[in-house]
Amino acid sequence: MRILVTGGAGFIGGHLAERFIADGHDVTVLDNLEPFYDTRIKQQTIEVCRTYADDGSGSYRFIEGDVRDVDIVTELVSDAEYVYHQAAQAGVRQSVADPRKYDEINVEGTLNILDAARDTETERVVLASSSSVYGRPEYLPYDESHPTTPVSPYGASKLAAERYACAYSEVYDLPAVALRYFTVYGPRMRPNMAISNFVSRCLNEQPPVVYGDGTQTRDFTFIDDIVEANVTLLTESAADGEAVNIGSTDNIDILTLAEEIRDQLAPEQEITFSERHDADAEHTHAAVGKARDLLGYEPTHTIREGVEEFVEWYHENRDWYEPLVLQS
Repeated sequence: MRILVTGGAGFIGGHLAERFIADGHDVTVLDNLEPFYDTRIKQQTIEVCRTYADDGSGSYRFIEGDVRDVDIVTELVSDAEYVYHQAAQAGVRQSVADPRKYDEINVEGTLNILDAARDTETERVVLASSSSVYGRPEYLPYDESHPTTPVSPYGASKLAAERYACAYSEVYDLPAVALRYFTVYGPRMRPNMAISNFVSRCLNEQPPVVYGDGTQTRDFTFIDDIVEANVTLLTESAADGEAVNIGSTDNIDILTLAEEIRDQLAPEQEITFSERHDADAEHTHAAVGKARDLLGYEPTHTIREGVEEFVEWYHENRDWYEPLVLQS
């Protein structure tokens, strides 16, 4: 199959591209190499994908470009059977400082993808959404019927994008699905994420830093589970026109997470605390019953198993990855 992955040099998009190539598909990646974090990690992802293409039956083409560029989006979408739209301006905290940029990329960029897709023979558009669309919980775990009241411009932009995707599915009969990811982690994740920072500090004999009092909870989802949910949508149409939670089986508070990583790697270290950021969600926890019913989704990694896999990968790639974590 011919698959376009926007944001395919990023964390989730890169893992999707890698998997699709390994499965024998012809993959085109569109990414603007935005330096939201050090682009050396994106270059590593590109090299991993090229290696898979050289060694396997799939193909890989990388295009440096932006989803705000209507011409390039139209050209690439017209040549794809499936579009996995992972490109976005990330960062809940950063969105508070520059909300218009998040609208331009996350909303206008998504509209460019959807407009191009509805004028072609696109089989399906799969949109990366976020648990940030929910905002403050009225109850937990979040199911898809929970009110969507985002508390950051980032969350608002992701909600607008998924609403457009679902509306295009209804109005234009364009098969489109929005997957609401819950705190994804794993190899090659953004170097400024909590887990990578906890691991790095422990390995360097420094205390993990928790923002706030550590009672905030997260539904950490291992990258392999995210990939499996996306791969299912190459053949499964039951979720077309829907927004679907993709989370884990675990919900853990940040302090416990820091303690678990500390106990594995540096039990002598004391946890330290810093000021919490106002834009951060207090709690996230996904109900995945809808994903189970429509996609047969079953998360396979507990947080302990996922962290162990990440730590093993971290050791193997410490020479290039750790400097990015330390400077983030």
